[in-house]
Amino acid sequence: MSELELREPVLAVLDIGKTNVKLCAVKAGHHGGEVLLEKRRPNRVLMDGPYPHVDTDAIWQWLKTSLKEMAAEYYVQTIGMTTHGATAACLAGDELALPIADYESNVFEAVSSEYDLLRASFDETGSPNLSSGLNLGRQLFWLARTHSEAFDRVTDILLYPQYWGWRLTCVKASEVTSLGCHTDLWQPDRGDYSSLVDRLGWRDLFPDVQITGASLGFVTADLAAELGLPEDCQVLNGIHDSNASLVPHLLTRAEPFSVVSSGTWTVICGVGAPLDNLDEQQDMLINVSAFGTAVPTIRFMGGREWETLRGDGQGGMNELLQLMTDGVFALPSFSDQGGPFRHTHGRLLGPVERLSGAGKTALASTYCALMTDYCLSALATRGDVVVEGAFAANALYMSVLATLCATRDQAVYGSSDSTGTTQGTAMLGQDINHWPLTAPSRLYPPEEHGRAILAYAERWRRWVNERASAA
Repeated sequence: MSELELREPVLAVLDIGKTNVKLCAVKAGHHGGEVLLEKRRPNRVLMDGPYPHVDTDAIWQWLKTSLKEMAAEYYVQTIGMTTHGATAACLAGDELALPIADYESNVFEAVSSEYDLLRASFDETGSPNLSSGLNLGRQLFWLARTHSEAFDRVTDILLYPQYWGWRLTCVKASEVTSLGCHTDLWQPDRGDYSSLVDRLGWRDLFPDVQITGASLGFVTADLAAELGLPEDCQVLNGIHDSNASLVPHLLTRAEPFSVVSSGTWTVICGVGAPLDNLDEQQDMLINVSAFGTAVPTIRFMGGREWETLRGDGQGGMNELLQLMTDGVFALPSFSDQGGPFRHTHGRLLGPVERLSGAGKTALASTYCALMTDYCLSALATRGDVVVEGAFAANALYMSVLATLCATRDQAVYGSSDSTGTTQGTAMLGQDINHWPLTAPSRLYPPEEHGRAILAYAERWRRWVNERASAA
């Protein structure tokens, strides 16, 4: 047995979020699942060139360096990818025909009036009409109109996880979770491309759809030699990050339940919630799970809004009691990138000047809990609510959310996994029957302050509904 084969086997997971890029080594085998190593770097947008775009060269160099360091310590069996949505690479043969656009740029709005006449209906795609480049179809349409010469050279359109799979294997593929996340490009009920794709003649630009988590093949021989990876290191077909968070629960829970995936975006997936309750105007949509099923979804930019509202210091229950006594409220929305109130400008009520730095953080956490509860209710979710990611470690957010959900007999659980996406991606294609999965911990409403929280929430909802009606 070679020295390489004596090393502990791991599953490498590349996790590209809007804010950070991570590479994790997850223990492989029947008793695997533990994250043994994590490397991360900030994700940044380049503002030079023809439009704001992803710094693919920097990510690629960092990924190669990180994989080489991982391979020096572990036996890397597979590499899986999970990324944020609304992003795609346009290839001309084996090179980028155009830089990969940043979906938050407002340049795409220039073609909205023309694009909106062509896009498929919400009934067909389950994809709401969103701002900026959050509808991937609008991005591609903008590129075709404003960079027509380069777009005419495009031979392949790869969704973002599949772009990184191609960089590692030279194999081009498509995949349903990224195709089905508010792109305007996919029909969830038919499992096929939308009428927009055929209307614009793009169908042949998308490679064949491969099963989520299926092997794309081995890392190229040259790359394996350069990085010290095993020659039989397989690369798996990647997954959209919110859907990756769902995977552990789809494999271990019975419907109905909801998963709140929190990061830059707070994405609420209502597994078993009704599909006929979806409201395009509230930024509800249909996601497609790793197993091809339709999942009612609603989201808001919770992490970004929390950063906007927070102050210095950790806001806790004492600060919440003070802001409730003073009557300080944050009304949505503090981001126009998405969410039920994306067309309404955020507003602060009450003596905000009295808030300490910790008080501002308490206001931010409480606001995000109120918004999460609003979204869960709007989606008509039932059953347990599991919070993944940053908010799961936010004690005040979890206490407020548990209090609110208890009124609908919904128990709230917090996951100890720092993102939820890494383990979900690692599970794809693996035998997890003996993985020591840590069960999420249940959070109980604070008995002493529950009535005050409910009264505060009722006032918040009344103002929010009045503003929504007036908008």
